[in-house]
Amino acid sequence: MENRVAAVSMRGITKTFGKTVANKNVSIDIYRGEILSLLGENGSGKTTLMNMLSGIYLPDAGQILVDGKEAAIRSPKDALDLGIGMIHQHFKLVDVMTATENIVLGLKEEKYDLKESSRKIREICDRYGFDLNPEQKIYDMTVSQKQTVEIVKVLYRKADILILDEPTAVLTPQETERLFDVLRNMRKDNKAVVIITHKLNEVLEISDQVDILRSGEFIGSLKTSETNVQEMTDMMVGRAVELNIDRPQPQNVEPRLVISNLTVKSEDGITKLDDVSFTANAGEILGIAGISNSGQKELLEAIAGLQPTEHGDISYVPHDGPQESLIGKDPLDIQRMGISLSFVPEDRLGMGLVANMDLTDNMMLRSFRKGRRRTVDRATPRKVAQDVVDQLEVATPGLTTPVRRLSGGNVQKVLVGREIASAPSVLLTAYAVRGLDINSSYAIYDLMNKQKERGVAVIYVGEDLDVLLQLADRILVLCGGKVSGILDGRTTDKYEVGLLMTSLGGGEAK
Repeated sequence: MENRVAAVSMRGITKTFGKTVANKNVSIDIYRGEILSLLGENGSGKTTLMNMLSGIYLPDAGQILVDGKEAAIRSPKDALDLGIGMIHQHFKLVDVMTATENIVLGLKEEKYDLKESSRKIREICDRYGFDLNPEQKIYDMTVSQKQTVEIVKVLYRKADILILDEPTAVLTPQETERLFDVLRNMRKDNKAVVIITHKLNEVLEISDQVDILRSGEFIGSLKTSETNVQEMTDMMVGRAVELNIDRPQPQNVEPRLVISNLTVKSEDGITKLDDVSFTANAGEILGIAGISNSGQKELLEAIAGLQPTEHGDISYVPHDGPQESLIGKDPLDIQRMGISLSFVPEDRLGMGLVANMDLTDNMMLRSFRKGRRRTVDRATPRKVAQDVVDQLEVATPGLTTPVRRLSGGNVQKVLVGREIASAPSVLLTAYAVRGLDINSSYAIYDLMNKQKERGVAVIYVGEDLDVLLQLADRILVLCGGKVSGILDGRTTDKYEVGLLMTSLGGGEAK
């Protein structure tokens, strides 16, 4: 390796945002014909480092060399001119356009020849093994197909150094395998591929090399064939971490939520949930699996009183009282009924927290309506905020810091911590560990199990099937807004779940 010229060499890269040091004197090499995994905890500087390589940020110090020559990368166009393309976790596509139109959009051409562009796109797809119809509209595509469009977009622009940010976050196991086959074909074609991910088993499966960052600094590089999950985790965190999700047996299980024939439609009349029925039990974690936009969001929002329902019923079953319907009730109505229901939404800053408020004020949002005091109690929310910061190791300058200044992972910790601190009887979580590093994720899993042992009915929508299989007592699978199966978390496997996610399993609810 020492005799080869790296496709990219980043030397002594430093980047600060105010007083926050995102990267400090980081040096890494990226080689053609290899897949490099970039690992690190939340706030370790992985995405910031790659954003500098892709032209989104400028480094404060250091240099970037491409094929041994110093390069000035001041914009994504500069990066693409050097053959560097980044596929972001959140896609940048125009829904009403076709794949071809999205791929050529922004290119400076006197006249677009969409027929010729489609031919070139098909050549790229055949070369690497993509499954893509260039004439298909984006709004008709699955998440996996949209991701394919984003990857083909940078290949069409002749990129041979590709950066993928959390590429498998919303893919089924089958879609992940297809993506990995494509990446292996790119490696054979002498492309350089960088993956930012938190899924360490996937790192071992797909990558040749692993570079690890901690607190913005480069910690070390490992050959994937010579390492394991434990070693990578310990290097990321800086200490030994217990990688075990304890799944206690449910105790004193009793129905807490009964959902019957629930149908939900969007504002434009599209059916999002179709005749969904299941029971969520106290003292149990019910996992919800499904590809993106299978109705997970609408299900949790309907239970929380945020989404109107077309027909069907959602009933709360107290430990010692009559069953009560939640249909037609908003969140405040549910609270006035004496039902302690907490919701961790998918959109953490849009729905869960107020970005410009500090940690204490965001904690206070859960309690300011309680009681009839004329003065606002800030002492209790401040203590809750401090407890959340301590328990979940939230990286923040202080409790008066606006949450918009925290990293995505730390924002997620604040939101989850606040909802759990309210001592709910029902806890709804949508992607509770999305964007969290492995150490923080395991802390959340531990909190979920503690809620379960308290007798809370936990509904956990997750995207990592390996985790769902270790954490959930039962797994409900949604496909196209319907329940395609309910499986025992202890006896099923991720391929059975994956088949039901695409309705290929034909399983009946158990």
